[in-house]
Amino acid sequence: MRRTPMTPEGYRTLKEELDNLKKNERPKIIADIEEARGHGDLTENAEYIYAKERQSFIETKIQELEQRLANAEVIDPVGLPKDKVVFGSKVLLCNVETGKEVTYQIVGVDESDINQGKISVESPIAKALIGKKLDDTVVVKTPRGEKEYEVLDIIQE
Repeated sequence: MRRTPMTPEGYRTLKEELDNLKKNERPKIIADIEEARGHGDLTENAEYIYAKERQSFIETKIQELEQRLANAEVIDPVGLPKDKVVFGSKVLLCNVETGKEVTYQIVGVDESDINQGKISVESPIAKALIGKKLDDTVVVKTPRGEKEYEVLDIIQE
């Protein structure tokens, strides 16, 4: 079984989603199924069919979240080295070609959200950045060709 790195924030988010499904969504769908059963013939009852499909979706999602949480290796960036890029680091980069600056935090696969500047530890740019220090440059192969970045800052939080 492969452990999956995850920040404490990512773990909390998945746990909250799981708790919501178990405490709110599951009981609600069970009630919806009971109500739909009361409407007669189940083979032609669209409400019942939809509720059963929704229940199946919720149960699958619960199992998936439980598995992801069980395999999580929570890594708190607070105690990690600040002199080089590691999992959990927030890094200010400069595109060498364009001069454009961008900030990324390297997070677990389940947490990545490019709109929030969170990139997966499995992404090409994160793989290139791991182990780098201030002023190092990295070359990242992208679908649009190679891009070169300079590490301007490893941000402490």
